[in-house]
Amino acid sequence: MSQLQLCLVLSSFLFCIGLIGAMARSNTILVLLGVELMLNAANINFIAFWRYGPDHAAGTGILFVLFSIAIAASEAAVGLALVIAVYRHQKNIRLQEANRLKG
Repeated sequence: MSQLQLCLVLSSFLFCIGLIGAMARSNTILVLLGVELMLNAANINFIAFWRYGPDHAAGTGILFVLFSIAIAASEAAVGLALVIAVYRHQKNIRLQEANRLKG
């Protein structure tokens, strides 16, 4: 098995764990953690295809990863702000009960 295939297997394993965590959990923090795992799996794919691609002298893979990290950071900030708002209003962070956010 080549290095690229090992990176892709690791990435798909992380993505599956993140997807299962995001779909099966009712806790909002664990859902955000699953989304972060899926974004990190995509980052591993970006780096693997950049490193083992035909032109790894260009920094395209690193640029994609930097943009993805910036998006993940903003997603985490907005998600945690929503979690705090829901917790202040309802005193829990379960997703099933977050549909009652009327002012």
